[in-house]
Amino acid sequence: MIKAPQILYRETECSLAAAASDQLSATRVLAVDDEPAACKLLSLILGPPVFYCTTACSAEEALLTLQCEQFDAVISDLQMPGASGLDLLTQVRRLYPQMAFLVTTGVDDVEVGVQAMRCGADDYLVKPLLESAVLASLESALHKKKLEQQLENYRRHLEEMVAERTAQLQAALQQIQRSYEDTLQALAAAIDLRDSETAGHSQRVCHYSLEIARAMGWSDEQLSSLARGAYLHDIGKLGIPDGILLKPGPLTVDERKIMQRHVQIGFDLVKDIPFLSGAAEIVLTHHERHDGSGYPRGLRGEEILPSARIFAVADTLDAITSDRPYRRASSFESARETIRSLSGIQFDPRVAGVFLNIPEETWAAIARNQREIAALSSSLHGNSAILRLGLAIP
Repeated sequence: MIKAPQILYRETECSLAAAASDQLSATRVLAVDDEPAACKLLSLILGPPVFYCTTACSAEEALLTLQCEQFDAVISDLQMPGASGLDLLTQVRRLYPQMAFLVTTGVDDVEVGVQAMRCGADDYLVKPLLESAVLASLESALHKKKLEQQLENYRRHLEEMVAERTAQLQAALQQIQRSYEDTLQALAAAIDLRDSETAGHSQRVCHYSLEIARAMGWSDEQLSSLARGAYLHDIGKLGIPDGILLKPGPLTVDERKIMQRHVQIGFDLVKDIPFLSGAAEIVLTHHERHDGSGYPRGLRGEEILPSARIFAVADTLDAITSDRPYRRASSFESARETIRSLSGIQFDPRVAGVFLNIPEETWAAIARNQREIAALSSSLHGNSAILRLGLAIP
């Protein structure tokens, strides 16, 4: 009985599909040997359905075949005309590092086989080849490569997990940073509520200090610590009685002693807060003077923190150029002359020199910008995007 063409076509299609499926599920091996008999033997040992074996008679042909098809393993003779088995091994290890590679060698070339393993071969087989030896060696090599691939997959997965956790940690740190800034905002608002006559002072001296520090080449980390210290320098005034803090006229000797306690009060408030540890020293020493006549410790010269020396100039600049209940603001030119005259007395000469080398227009621009921000913040008090100072590095 002759089958209809459609039936023959369908059976042929099914046979080809089944063969393709078997090839995909089978272990694919490329046998490389310049002796046809050796290739034929390996084809018989590594036959379907467990294996699918392709042969090549040279290293050059093997490399071309590897470019066209996917294989799980290569079994190559070491001694071949042209490129040797070792040459092929070198190329395969470079191009296909996850592929198993076995070498075959004669009895007299066992040392060469051992050398091949040192160069990256998974095992070597001595001719004449035995089926049991070929299968055992190939199974061992494939198992080894499978374990290596699993280890590599695990490493990649671990790297992805680390990257993901790192991103989560960075997001958490950013949230903590925002919380820090919100805390500083609340503390500064409390200071302004107590001493409305100097509202905006902390923001201005913060930016003045950073301008000087940047000109001195300070790092981002140093700038961050300086910003926090400058912003919170007067936090201790929260502990000073209103009758002294808000007194419109000159203070008595006793009142001045009480007022001077604000640096210690402020230091005690923030010294145990980890992210304000660097700022705490600025809070404590921002009234020290270069000649040792300041308070609370009477430090002089290099004994005073560099950040406090910078802040002293910025604080005086803002004090002279801002309105006070007992006097009107003076010009930035007048402030520069005062700081120049007190260099080496009240101020570190190096810091004062850096300050004087910065154009006067820079300070006026900073003051104007900060007053505009303060005015806008007052009208949009609930908008955290406006209020945020970015104290990590303003």
